[in-house]
Amino acid sequence: MKRTTGTDRSQTTRWRPATQAIRGGTWRSEHGETSEALFLTSGYTYDDATTVADRFAGTAEGMTYSRLQNPTVAMLEERIALLEGAEACRAQASGMAAMTAALLCQLSAGDHVVGARAAFGSCRWLLDSLLPRFGIETTIVDSADNDAWAAAIRPNTRVFFFETPANPTLDIVDMAHVCGLARAHGIVTVVDNAFATSALQRPMDFGADVVAYSATKLMDGQGRVLAGAVCGSKEWIEEALLPFQRNTGPNLSPFNAWVVLKGLETLDLRSRQQSENALEVGRFIEKRVERMRHPGLPSHPRHELAMRQMSAAGPIFAFDLRDRAAAFALLDALELIDISNNIGDARTLMCHPASTTHAAMSTDAREEMGITEGLLRINVGLEDVEDLKDDLDRALTAAGL
Repeated sequence: MKRTTGTDRSQTTRWRPATQAIRGGTWRSEHGETSEALFLTSGYTYDDATTVADRFAGTAEGMTYSRLQNPTVAMLEERIALLEGAEACRAQASGMAAMTAALLCQLSAGDHVVGARAAFGSCRWLLDSLLPRFGIETTIVDSADNDAWAAAIRPNTRVFFFETPANPTLDIVDMAHVCGLARAHGIVTVVDNAFATSALQRPMDFGADVVAYSATKLMDGQGRVLAGAVCGSKEWIEEALLPFQRNTGPNLSPFNAWVVLKGLETLDLRSRQQSENALEVGRFIEKRVERMRHPGLPSHPRHELAMRQMSAAGPIFAFDLRDRAAAFALLDALELIDISNNIGDARTLMCHPASTTHAAMSTDAREEMGITEGLLRINVGLEDVEDLKDDLDRALTAAGL
């Protein structure tokens, strides 16, 4: 295989994001295919013993085993890195594989992590349950309190870990402040950017060291496959992440990588149209709900910060009704919008986090995070926005709102 004529990395880094999303990282075989080739192989053959020895020694380029490299996966990794503005990327089997690898690859017993209070349920489980099992201390802070991050730093603090916007409360972190604070103390920042992707916000532009993704979400964008990714400097990827990944094996399948490559081609168009739809839907229902949590609306407490960090607010927002009964009544009355715990899909989806994505957490922990019994999270898709508004109008009325 060879790279597309004229598309060495020095050229592709000069391309604008919309072009990178279509052509970045493309390799072509001797057949000259236009769509990326799908390499469904676990192993590779070699012309001679010296070649394989050199590849395993790291002195020669080339594939050795698909747990370490695969041409289709490598194309996805290069494309995501280009879009993120990162030196390197490694794809993962799922979003949670990405979060777990990004943390465990650089932490040891005796280290300390500061994490944001508002987070996806499984990410909080990493902080609250998994890391402490291995002697890694964790401190949870209100991510909107800039002083709290500084107060939580200890001599053994190694990582700051947060999502922005956060799942499902849409908390917004001041990335320039928090990442700058971390760098001043030699702390690595790991940012979960799944709600926005690089199409809407690039955490590295604000000083983040590592950006992790559930590529299952907006990158695929059509609810088809599980995938994850971790981006960082070439040095960090090769010295910290790669040894962990090589020996634990959370690698992405070539087929799933190919599907995400196809998703990236329309990521910019989808994310912006879905953001526009979500803003219109949010405005439409804001006066009928107890509390709106949409960073693109002026009612959000960090609206101005969100708009400085993001080019659009994304397709996902949340809102509160009075209680669980009202939330369930609205969900049960939906006709067009699906009840589903996924996000990033081209279809509009809604779920009740307290009974789904965060059900494994205690009531006290959910309350600490701001997840009420009446909270609903919605992923606004690409349907006609008037149809979505009609469906929500019916459902709100049926729920007595």
